[in-house]
Amino acid sequence: MQYRRIIKKKFVNTSSMSTPVAWKLRERRGMEMSYIVDFKDVSSVGLESSPVVEALAGLRANEARYFMNKYKHEFTVVPASESQENLDYVNRILKEERDIEFAAKPLETSRFQVENIQFTYVFYEDGLALNVMYTVDDPKKRAVGFKLSEGMEVPKELEAKFKFARQKSKLAGTIRGSFFVIKGEY
Repeated sequence: MQYRRIIKKKFVNTSSMSTPVAWKLRERRGMEMSYIVDFKDVSSVGLESSPVVEALAGLRANEARYFMNKYKHEFTVVPASESQENLDYVNRILKEERDIEFAAKPLETSRFQVENIQFTYVFYEDGLALNVMYTVDDPKKRAVGFKLSEGMEVPKELEAKFKFARQKSKLAGTIRGSFFVIKGEY
């Protein structure tokens, strides 16, 4: 994998090979990789180990397009290996609210706030995209959403507990989605 390094707000190519324009490295007691998801030129960077890599990349790009169109927010992801705090937060909510623990390997996460809503995303190797929508000031508008990439099976952890609605996406094909309302405080 090739990267670009930001040094004093300048992009410096750190390899002789071509690099994804949106990759950047930031210094924070070492280097933390982050990737600004481009929904115009869909890339599978960071998702290569998924059996449904193209569909998952499209699903991730679909989320990026939503946040850019609705909030003018650049959707940025980091490798799951570098974002344990995000994984712990999501896993705690899943365990305490619905006793769910996913066997699939998390590949990437994202965590940000727009307006009064905190969002946390996890993209899993099997093609699942999970998001936590947590309003800061309104406990009635808090939920966990599940989106299944085209071509993946419903995870065993969700099979008997949820029904999935379908939606079409130019970027992701057919997406199946479901959600549950968060009742606790996190």
